[in-house]
Amino acid sequence: MGAWPKHPVIYEINTWVWLGDLSRKYRMPVNLATVPEPEWDAIASHGFDALWLMGVWERSPAGIEISMRNKGLLDDFRRALPDFSAEDNVGSPYCVRRYVVDGRLGGPQGLAAARNALAKRGIRLILDFVPNHVAPDHPWVGDRPEYFVQGNADDARNDPASFIEAGGKVFACGRDPFFPAWPDVLQLNAFQSGLRQAVIDTVAEIAGQCDGIRCDMAMLMLNAIFERTWGARAGARPAGDYWPTLIPAIKAKQPEFKFIAEAYWDLEWELQHQGFDYCYDKKLYDRMEHGDAENVRQHLLADLPYQEGMVRFVENHDEPRAAAAFPDGKGRAAAVAILTLPGARLLHEGQFEGLKVRLPVFLARRPDEPVDRDLAAFYGCLLQEIHHDVFRNGEWRLCEKSGWPDNRSCENIIAWCWVKSEERYVIVVNFSAGPSQALVRVPWDGLRGRTWLLNDVLSGESYDRTGDDMRDAGLYVDLGPWRWHFFRLNPS
Repeated sequence: MGAWPKHPVIYEINTWVWLGDLSRKYRMPVNLATVPEPEWDAIASHGFDALWLMGVWERSPAGIEISMRNKGLLDDFRRALPDFSAEDNVGSPYCVRRYVVDGRLGGPQGLAAARNALAKRGIRLILDFVPNHVAPDHPWVGDRPEYFVQGNADDARNDPASFIEAGGKVFACGRDPFFPAWPDVLQLNAFQSGLRQAVIDTVAEIAGQCDGIRCDMAMLMLNAIFERTWGARAGARPAGDYWPTLIPAIKAKQPEFKFIAEAYWDLEWELQHQGFDYCYDKKLYDRMEHGDAENVRQHLLADLPYQEGMVRFVENHDEPRAAAAFPDGKGRAAAVAILTLPGARLLHEGQFEGLKVRLPVFLARRPDEPVDRDLAAFYGCLLQEIHHDVFRNGEWRLCEKSGWPDNRSCENIIAWCWVKSEERYVIVVNFSAGPSQALVRVPWDGLRGRTWLLNDVLSGESYDRTGDDMRDAGLYVDLGPWRWHFFRLNPS
């Protein structure tokens, strides 16, 4: 399909749940090989550049057994699905037994059929990769125990929540250093040279089946983080880092293959420098959820290359549903923002429909919820508008804004603009719960000396404004709570 757009739009689907919904809708078993064509057409109608089929790999029976003994997880399952039964727990997609598509989802042939259906519609495919850990019944546990961080009998006896005995050896459970160990996975050793080569081989096999991977908790594999987490148990720190060993080996054969990092702890810039194309922008998410417009604007002052390597979102499978976390119009303002910022934009199945229940990734079924059809129509219009090439491959700039001594509501306004050839857009968002006014200066010298028609493509309203005013004094805007202008500029 050629080169990816510079600022792609990615759609995440919970594969197991989605196929279950389709099976009930069509009253027949549906897997990746038999998804009806109208369903692929419906996805394509939104203009997505890539589809992330989350959770296609074989899940672990051992992991399911462990999760069914975990009271906290069981409570979470019943919170999301009041009529939960054991059959609903198909295991965590991040407790991978083998990097082979689960037969119940259609197996490798089903994935190939799905990829072909997507490619016909110009949509690329993204899959998961979990670098930090594998399931306790992964073949490497018996065949390659040296790939894992290991302990001893004292560890297993004194800290059974963090160490597991298997096959006569004691293995450390996978962990994030700020939280207790995950009881259903075993920790791979990022410093082990044999593992690194095995991972290159594994990712090469995955890369033959898709166009990019989302790497779970990617920062855990950085040499400095791994050494701090595991100390002497990890052995000698290698001269080279994990990701600069892996990523170039894959891109040497598939230059257009994309690496996306789930990343936190302000390590996004480092991961970008180590080869990742895009990293989660969790800080922007947090500022939009808990901060104000000025917090957001400060974030957007970062260098453009950094911003172009970020993944913007207001929802994914790890976060609360946007309809719950961003109520009362805030969610729509946030959606306008993240879908018109530089970098990759991530949307999550159910976000358009206004679903509010965050489903644990272990579950194969979700509860019935009412669909917010007005919200779905809003997203449909917004996605149609950002399908213009200016938002995929154009140039983005933040706009300055100002107010008046007796009216500082301009601090609630954030604004930016896009240009590519003759396409020009200005986006202005009142990211607050009160009415706000501002003068927004549009940073294009070519505006001067002409009158411009500003067509607000989402509201249908239009205005004539002089280029001199927009460039110098500023474009006057007056927006209600959580409202926006989505202006397309054309010479009048």
